[in-house]
Amino acid sequence: MHRNVDRSLTGKIGRVTGLIGPGTIGEVMLPYRGGTSAFHAHPFDKVSVFPVGEKVLVIYFEPPQTVYVDELPDVLRPDNAD
Repeated sequence: MHRNVDRSLTGKIGRVTGLIGPGTIGEVMLPYRGGTSAFHAHPFDKVSVFPVGEKVLVIYFEPPQTVYVDELPDVLRPDNAD
């Protein structure tokens, strides 16, 4: 039996508003339903640390309000535009 997976936030870019790291529950602001909402956040790899203000990429969304995030790839960083 396959569980329905909500992928509505997968691939979204968010801004860290509460330190994300192993053993902590961080926070990230994400565009959601026409606005911006806060979500609990954990590092996808279980070891990375993301400080407040850093931009991150959502890898997995666990409803209702938890996301797992990873480092924003260079190709998505605005300072690397050619």
